[in-house]
Amino acid sequence: MAAQRRKQREGVFRAIADPTRRDILALLRGGRHSVGEIAGNFRTSRPAISRHIRLLRSAGLVVTRQEGTARICELNAKPLRAVSDWLRDYEAFWDESLLSLKRYVEEDA
Repeated sequence: MAAQRRKQREGVFRAIADPTRRDILALLRGGRHSVGEIAGNFRTSRPAISRHIRLLRSAGLVVTRQEGTARICELNAKPLRAVSDWLRDYEAFWDESLLSLKRYVEEDA
């Protein structure tokens, strides 16, 4: 079970590592779009955008369905919780570091 979650988390991190894929996710935050509509927002070729969407779909971040001749994409943000959970482990460190900095600055003042 833990290995499966780790594999899914790694897939999500791999998917969001690319700026074009992050831009696609941001676009889908505003609602569903066809692959053609998504591709129209980028200078990259449509086949390249399709490959990005395929990777996002394999990570579970995008759900696609056929509507007539168009393939419609929707955001599935649930897998991003893995990123949030991973970052939460570091929040305590950041909070402690900021507290230490605050104490240091106040001691010098």
